[in-house]
Amino acid sequence: MNILLTGSEGFVGQHLFKFLKPNHKITCLDKLTGNDLLSCDLKHNVDLVIHLAGLSGVRDSLERPTEYWEQNVIAGQRLFDYFKDTRILYASSSTSHEPWRNPYAMSKYSLEQIAPTNSLGMRFTTVYGPNARESMLIPRILRDDVPFININHSRDFIHVDDLVRGINTLMKTDLTGVTDLGAGITNKLMDLVDYFKVSCDKFVLGNEFERLDNKADNTLLNNLGWLPKINLYNYIEENRNVNWRIFKRKFNNIIFCW
Repeated sequence: MNILLTGSEGFVGQHLFKFLKPNHKITCLDKLTGNDLLSCDLKHNVDLVIHLAGLSGVRDSLERPTEYWEQNVIAGQRLFDYFKDTRILYASSSTSHEPWRNPYAMSKYSLEQIAPTNSLGMRFTTVYGPNARESMLIPRILRDDVPFININHSRDFIHVDDLVRGINTLMKTDLTGVTDLGAGITNKLMDLVDYFKVSCDKFVLGNEFERLDNKADNTLLNNLGWLPKINLYNYIEENRNVNWRIFKRKFNNIIFCW
């Protein structure tokens, strides 16, 4: 299959490219390689578009709402218009269940509203795994570097390998609309901190800009035979407090980590 993958240099995009490359022809577009979806050439003959490009993060969106709108909605609209007759899978977010909370959530919800009828939005929950943003909670737990924790928050954490398998499962369907994509398990953040005895500077109540919980409803994916395989607690146990350095080296568009 000929696939156009946007956001190929991002966290999920790197892993998805590596997974799909052996069996598909992948054309990659990413702002980091000079292909900003607001202006780049979209003339590619493909069977499927997987749109992962865009900005993520609730807190950053509060400071840069216009940039989030441009990169997540305006750029998405341009892609959707050009490939209106092509099957599209695109990354949405579990935050879009409550779009009024922050600019990031609103941008993802708006993207869903303008998506073509032949597309499927995937509402990712909280993704972790190799090469995840260092500011995210799981990498911070691995480094024992958690400056604060929201004591009333719970999160559905999904390993990027499970997420990629979920995308691959959805690729093989003709489903449209939107669907959740997470582990389907809620984890209280305080329970994680207590269990792993993480040093934490501050304990705070989450504010109105963030959801209290983002547990995914995986009924659709479960009915397709997909189930998450990687246990969050086992992953942290195996990777925590290891003095390992991550070296990023590009070779054939793949990021290797040691």
